[in-house]
Amino acid sequence: MEELEDFLSDSPPIWAVFGDLMTGLLGVFVLLLVWTLGFQVDLAKTLKEEQDKRQAAEERRQSLESALADPLAQGRVTLRDGRIGISGSVLFLLNSAELQPAGRELLRTLVMPLRVYLDERDELLMISGFTDNLSIHEGNSHFADNWDLSAQRALTVTRALIEEGLPPTLVFAAAFGEQQPVVSNQDEKGRSRNRRVEIAPVPRTKRQATGDHN
Repeated sequence: MEELEDFLSDSPPIWAVFGDLMTGLLGVFVLLLVWTLGFQVDLAKTLKEEQDKRQAAEERRQSLESALADPLAQGRVTLRDGRIGISGSVLFLLNSAELQPAGRELLRTLVMPLRVYLDERDELLMISGFTDNLSIHEGNSHFADNWDLSAQRALTVTRALIEEGLPPTLVFAAAFGEQQPVVSNQDEKGRSRNRRVEIAPVPRTKRQATGDHN
């Protein structure tokens, strides 16, 4: 009996043990709460960033549509996913990279709104040439293949835009040949749509933004 009394007298009070247990549980709870709050903050930040991206994309689309309102209404250009499409027949004769007068006039009307759009967003213009899937006619000594034709058309449009007042530092050309058709090439209507030039605003790279061209 005396040994039990000695043991009980040497042991910490039960309330002290319970207090230590509750302190430990409280610490775990606080850690879980901090982690949960941190996760919610990160999630809210991610959602806000995604919302800002979608809003910026929508503002970009609306701004571009506003800048191109007249040619869009006249059906001379199309706007899809931020890219301005001009039918090859508006700009060039079949298998030709020589700009037609009507095509040059259209490009002239685009220069000012495009320049304002680019200056507001510090972006560049990529001029892309596309063809249908038919091979270049035999005996055509001007172009080796569809890649060559699409490249020359893109360069022609690029030079025309520069001649009409677009700074050469804001524009560059790209060629895609018969790749990336917008519709099937099974009939002439589809091939006509695939013969096109696209004008697409694109963000500057880090090197372009700092002016490092080495």
